[in-house]
Amino acid sequence: MAVRIRLTRLGRKKKPFYRIIVADSESKRDGKFLDVVGTYDPLQNPAMITINAEKLQEWIGKGALPTTTVKSLISKNSAAVEK
Repeated sequence: MAVRIRLTRLGRKKKPFYRIIVADSESKRDGKFLDVVGTYDPLQNPAMITINAEKLQEWIGKGALPTTTVKSLISKNSAAVEK
């Protein structure tokens, strides 16, 4: 079972809101997941990204791989925290 850190979509039509989740790589986009690591709201100006760093590091330590989109969100969030 390969575990991925990815986005799941919430919100209504034309108003997206995403959760950053940990899920099995074979589960559906909005299907079962193991844990919620953070959120991403692209409609805010600037886009609001909240990530629980402890949970994220725990799952990465267990071997979970982030998708390319989540990698970019993590790097943007870490850059914003350092400022």
